[in-house]
Amino acid sequence: MLSKTNLVNVLVEKVVLQRHQLRLVGDNSLVNLVEQGRLLLNESSDSAKLDAEILLCFVLNKERSYLLTWPDKCLDDKQLLNFITLLVRRIQGEPIAYITGVKEFWSLPLMVSKATLIPRPDTETLVELVLEQYDAQNNIRCLDLGTGTGAIALALASEKPTWQIDAIDFQADAVQLALENAKNTGLRQVNIYQSDWFANVDAQCKFNVIVSNPPYIDSEDENLNQGDVRFEPKSALVADEHGLADIKHIAGCARSFLAKQGKLFFEHGFDQGLAVRDILTALGYKNAQTRQDLNGHDRVTWATFST
Repeated sequence: MLSKTNLVNVLVEKVVLQRHQLRLVGDNSLVNLVEQGRLLLNESSDSAKLDAEILLCFVLNKERSYLLTWPDKCLDDKQLLNFITLLVRRIQGEPIAYITGVKEFWSLPLMVSKATLIPRPDTETLVELVLEQYDAQNNIRCLDLGTGTGAIALALASEKPTWQIDAIDFQADAVQLALENAKNTGLRQVNIYQSDWFANVDAQCKFNVIVSNPPYIDSEDENLNQGDVRFEPKSALVADEHGLADIKHIAGCARSFLAKQGKLFFEHGFDQGLAVRDILTALGYKNAQTRQDLNGHDRVTWATFST
């Protein structure tokens, strides 16, 4: 028998479900629930079936292969209510990563929270580029500015265990999350700490590589009111000067922290490649270049600073 507290929670959930007029048709088998979830999520997600599968696996605490192996298995009433409640959250637009608390990046399962941006596949372009340029070097010193979940720093560390990598973030909650991800992935060699950009970075340190995925969206950008970014922290998304203020600040300060022939890498918006190259060139950086992501959009710009 349900306790009074549990009964209240169930009633609240039922009211939420009724308000959204959410209905599942048919049996409670996994194969049917995936299809019903897909139909319900079609209008709010461009990956409706995958979303339904991920949420169902989250309820079951199983891998996606379980859905194929046991398609006729059924959820019990508690599991079904949990699944429907998660569907409601997704229909409302909440990102899958925030619902499940996990996002894979560079094959690393990273914990996420609303204190950080959700790691995106586009950012792997930056990781690939750094590894491409320094593949044969084992003694690189690298700094990741605005690390968030720790995605970039941990991805690099997973490929280059001999590199010395520092990762900083202004938000204490983000620093704690990155530390937990470092522990969970077994990549504790990454030195993660709090800093307002370079404020707490040792002034005597010289880095061969500085990378950053800083805030770069204009505050007037209409995309801030669409999709997953509606739920993400604006402080990690928005920058003044049409999204370029933090890039300018970092590029200016980084000159004092780069080793001879050190390189600075930025992830930025699809229409900012030229502007970022101009910023770097005006500050004395050499050979500014831009790499496109898998969608053919300008995504990462880098340049060399000769001390």
